[in-house]
Amino acid sequence: MTARESRVTITAYPDGPLIVRGGAVFVDESGEQIAQPRPTVALCRCGVSAIKPWCDGTHRMVGFRSRPEVPDESG
Repeated sequence: MTARESRVTITAYPDGPLIVRGGAVFVDESGEQIAQPRPTVALCRCGVSAIKPWCDGTHRMVGFRSRPEVPDESG
């Protein structure tokens, strides 16, 4: 495995999941390792995915926003 392949990067996509690339190890609340289904995975940020911790695209249906809306100061 090269240094580039072993490097883990996590990218937050606007209004979407966290994309994890590289050899990350995922562990559940009991300390058990979670099998990583592929080398690049999407982690749920909206909390509504049916396959947590993985993203299933539900964030689109529920209107998840990664940044809070800024109130309009005009009134």
